[in-house]
Amino acid sequence: MKIVDLDKLLPADIPEGERVLWFGRPEWVSLLRHAYRADLVATYFGALAIWNAAVDSEAGAMAAGVAIGKSLVLAALCLGLLGLLAWLSARTTLYVITSRRIVMKVGIALPIFFNIPYSQIASVALRKFKDGTGDIPLALAPGRRIALLHLWPHARPFHVANPQPALRSIADVGEVAETLRQAMIAEAQTRLGMATVTAPAQGATSAQNETFPSGAVAA
Repeated sequence: MKIVDLDKLLPADIPEGERVLWFGRPEWVSLLRHAYRADLVATYFGALAIWNAAVDSEAGAMAAGVAIGKSLVLAALCLGLLGLLAWLSARTTLYVITSRRIVMKVGIALPIFFNIPYSQIASVALRKFKDGTGDIPLALAPGRRIALLHLWPHARPFHVANPQPALRSIADVGEVAETLRQAMIAEAQTRLGMATVTAPAQGATSAQNETFPSGAVAA
């Protein structure tokens, strides 16, 4: 993992007693596929090329070939632009898990920091993809909300009315989720003065969604 100077990336110095447990960035290829929907875009242009070829086939093979070529060029331009955006998003993003909170640094042109203490998280979900990457969406406690416009693409898909921040396209997502789970349990124990706070063990398989409570809402 590349060394990152957290003093320059966090909005404030880490308070005494708080520890950084994990930090990382999205995998840009996974982000391209799952956040920017490159697979759907490629499928659309493939279907468009077939359609154009069928329509122009009556004019001859040359006309059909030209129609396919135009569609493929347009597809390459669109996918190239999406790829650039995904790469820039990944390079300018930093996710940090500490012993007390999650910090998200997002934004290509204008960096924005989101500090999310564990006490403000109602539950955490885990979604794994076939390539080994995955998302960790965060359901915020009632009364807590971050605008989708500020979050995207670092938000859970299809949750528009109640946006959920998400660590998107993380490598080794199962291990990261377990680190977060243990950190939230330990923080809840300390904050609530409880001897034990239990949560379901992680064990999600590919493309499955699982959640575990933060232990904060029960307080």
